[in-house]
Amino acid sequence: MGVAAAAAARAQQQAPPPAVPLTPLPEPGQPGGPRVPRPRTVPKPRTTPAICLYSQHLIKIEYEAVGMVLRDMGFDGCDMAIVPGSHIPPEQAGSDLMRGIEAITGVGLEVPIISTSVVSGNDAYGRQILSIAGFMGIGLFRPGYWKYGNAPDLEARLTEVQRDIFTLASVARAYNVAMAVHNGPGDAVGAGIWDVSSVLRGIDPRWVGYDFDPGYATENGGPNGAAMALRLVTPKLKAVTVRDFNWGKDASGVLKAAPCPLGEGLVDWRQFFAALARQRFVGPITIEVRYEPKDEINAFRKDLDFVRKQVAAAYRAG
Repeated sequence: MGVAAAAAARAQQQAPPPAVPLTPLPEPGQPGGPRVPRPRTVPKPRTTPAICLYSQHLIKIEYEAVGMVLRDMGFDGCDMAIVPGSHIPPEQAGSDLMRGIEAITGVGLEVPIISTSVVSGNDAYGRQILSIAGFMGIGLFRPGYWKYGNAPDLEARLTEVQRDIFTLASVARAYNVAMAVHNGPGDAVGAGIWDVSSVLRGIDPRWVGYDFDPGYATENGGPNGAAMALRLVTPKLKAVTVRDFNWGKDASGVLKAAPCPLGEGLVDWRQFFAALARQRFVGPITIEVRYEPKDEINAFRKDLDFVRKQVAAAYRAG
């Protein structure tokens, strides 16, 4: 027998090395295992809007307790802020957003919308935020604000904004999340509604619409202007944000809007809620408290009670 053949024979006669035992992987939900959401009840179809509080108003409370506080006050849900300085800033969405949502839904409330600072499909954290929102069944998000700034050509600026909205909406659509553009204050594109109306023309209304704020609309156009703006946005209305104001003068005598409790300012709430009821609007209504109450919790309850009474009267009559 040759040397090579003898070596082969000896190799075949040797016992195989002992098998190394495999360590089983942790089950989902166990320490070290994959992160999975807790089972949650799908919200029942609504016949009236879900009344929510903007989560930033509860910034002094840990996000794990926000749901319990909202439930105790009587809210239907939460408009969760994912912005710099919030409970869950954008850079922490990957680790905390799912838990933050579960802190609300786990006590039986809804998170029908999230508010973000995202204004571009290329945002460093935007895609992650939207993917988690879609995975958790949140169908709406409010983007950040596009500003005119010192743009020398306003038409060119609106073209840039349109491109940003289209790209961002395409990203959100991939996760089954629609965009609700807010008619924000001052220099924001969309403050007057008419400018952003032209921007949204031609974009699928299933995926891009409005978060209408009658307070800012009244501030910018008066009661009649606000009523006309509401008529314009109604076919694409996805969400509502409510605040109220009066006109006052600052220390230098300049006229400016002064926030106040709902129902104590210049917004025509009866007309507004009647219009929502005629359209059988059932999207989220977010309460934003921009005045400075001495007792915040009592102020939140008071504004909530005001909205509930307005909704009840309008939808019963409608």
